[in-house]
Amino acid sequence: MYRLSNTVIGFLNLFTLLASIPIIGGGLWMARSSTTCESFLQTPLLVIGFVVLIISLAGFIGACFNVAWALWVYLVVMLFLIATLMGLTVFGFVVTSQGAGVDVPGRAYKEYHLEDYSPWLRKRIKDPNYWSNIRSCILGSKTCAKLVLWTPLDYLERDMSPIQSGCCKPPTACNYNMATTVSQDPDCYRWNNAPNLLCYECDSCKAGVLEDIKRDWHKLSVLNIVMLVVLIGIYSIGCCAFQNTKRAETDYPYGQNRMSKVRPRWDYHWWRWWHHRREQLY
Repeated sequence: MYRLSNTVIGFLNLFTLLASIPIIGGGLWMARSSTTCESFLQTPLLVIGFVVLIISLAGFIGACFNVAWALWVYLVVMLFLIATLMGLTVFGFVVTSQGAGVDVPGRAYKEYHLEDYSPWLRKRIKDPNYWSNIRSCILGSKTCAKLVLWTPLDYLERDMSPIQSGCCKPPTACNYNMATTVSQDPDCYRWNNAPNLLCYECDSCKAGVLEDIKRDWHKLSVLNIVMLVVLIGIYSIGCCAFQNTKRAETDYPYGQNRMSKVRPRWDYHWWRWWHHRREQLY
């Protein structure tokens, strides 16, 4: 039982060390991918993969070879990782707490409005450089091309993804009758039938992207909570392994007496007494 925590932490870090390899490979694959739809994930994946690789290697070496400084580095980085993950989880829940789809009378799909989402997300999505990448992503994914063959009945009965609802069609309330003088949603005037234009510059399109991000962020937040529980458990075991490693440097393994003071410990006197009695008996 004395080395149980070291053994457990060694096996856990060997597992996470091997798990970091496909994470890094996935990030590199996304970086080489022809489409930009996954570009926002490649940097976090690479960072997470390399951090997990480094701390797992440090934890494995420290636990299996009784290297105290490696375990110390492992625990410090692990604590920082737990704090960062906790902060990102709370931040994610805060910035994605606003915004939702609005039901359209007589339609199965919903529509989305940019002003319903948090100011941080709105500021992020309005950045021209960021939106340029997202726009290229939507074009490359051919999301709107899937609606080309839809009939008017399909628009009444079939559901749409948030991006399809916001980017591939004008708002349902738009009226393109030349005789109308009623003020309309600005997105009605941004709409263009050209396949490479459509409603990609509409606020409704940006809102649809934010809705997609919000849903993905919620899923990641749930995963982050599970990861936090696991990391805290591993961190607790790592603390025990660190204590064992420190104790191994100062204790008396295998009966060897390492005196740090002039007066030897009690077990040294007991050993001498037992050895003396044994000589008398034999």
